[in-house]
Amino acid sequence: MVLQDKKIAIVGGGPGGLTLARLLQRKGANVKVYERDAGRFVRVQGATLDLHDDSGLKALKQAGLMDAFKQNYRPGADKMRIADKHAHIAYDQHEEEESRTDFGHEHFRPEIDRGPLRDILLDSLEPETVVWNSHILSLQQEEKGWTLLFQDGTTATADLVIGADGANSKIRPYLTPIKPFYSGITVVEGTLYEAEKNAPRIYELVKGGKVFAFGDSKSLIVSSKGDGSLAFYTGCWTDESWVRDSGIDFKDSQSVAAWFQKEFSDWDAVWQELVTAKGTSFVPRPQYCMPLDQTWEARADMTLLGDAAHLMPPYAGEGVNMAMLDALELSECLTSPEYADMTAAIAHYEKQMRSRASQTAKMTLEQTDALHSEGAIDHMLRLFEE
Repeated sequence: MVLQDKKIAIVGGGPGGLTLARLLQRKGANVKVYERDAGRFVRVQGATLDLHDDSGLKALKQAGLMDAFKQNYRPGADKMRIADKHAHIAYDQHEEEESRTDFGHEHFRPEIDRGPLRDILLDSLEPETVVWNSHILSLQQEEKGWTLLFQDGTTATADLVIGADGANSKIRPYLTPIKPFYSGITVVEGTLYEAEKNAPRIYELVKGGKVFAFGDSKSLIVSSKGDGSLAFYTGCWTDESWVRDSGIDFKDSQSVAAWFQKEFSDWDAVWQELVTAKGTSFVPRPQYCMPLDQTWEARADMTLLGDAAHLMPPYAGEGVNMAMLDALELSECLTSPEYADMTAAIAHYEKQMRSRASQTAKMTLEQTDALHSEGAIDHMLRLFEE
């Protein structure tokens, strides 16, 4: 295979990067994952992820990890309720027959928390594959390959660098100058702990799954987590500079609560539980998308996957699934005897990856607009009728 005697550096230890490392190691490749987190347990992992049969689950099957996934996913957490701003339920998957809620059905999208998914992937790797506390500063091109320079002063070398380092990728600029554009929507992400005690009405409304609420061209998505917390996301049309210009101190829960109470003043009081519970944390996230027609020249020593390659808003649930499918397709190209050299293998991967990502991004942008329109609920109901 074209990877014979090659040192591979995957920058970023998210689901995409770790899936790729697992798949390549199964083929005997020499892989290191450089992750900026100081250690495995230093950071609480984010919200739940729904994996799709033709992408995320497909990659796990090829990685030999479906048994571990089935032991750690959360049955019922995929069930959705659609509500209006008054908390009236317009659609409830909890009332549906169970025929679509099992593995092998194309519409089954089992949920797993990020932490357990990461643990499954980490536990599948060879010892010392992940190099923690590796916050990359820059790359230096050598006669053959790259030297990676990290914040703590250490360095590493590699013949092939794969950027799996997310929206603010440090690797991407070495491959292309193309930048993302602002979608028009800014999300405020929150985590509410001990939800059953701190937000009992919301906890009951979510019912162990998730709620999508719409009104006034805004969205509010609430998801349960296995640790008893709730993750939630407001979605509002704003200027690109809103986070800076709003005057909100997002580290101060009272400041965020005051904004929420004003912005969602016409919504039922039940939603206020999300921002008034003690200990709730918030992060603003303006939503960006890579141009749908982006392209770049393939190289033998560098490529990208996941958000680093094709950042897009989250409103089609495709982010982690795209990253894991990228990992699967890239691993297949790099380990196939079909390609004469690294450039040919990477060029094939990137061509199909960009085409697939462009189609998905177009659908995601359409979905983003639809879910932040006055007809959002009707749009969602039509999707479930199809």
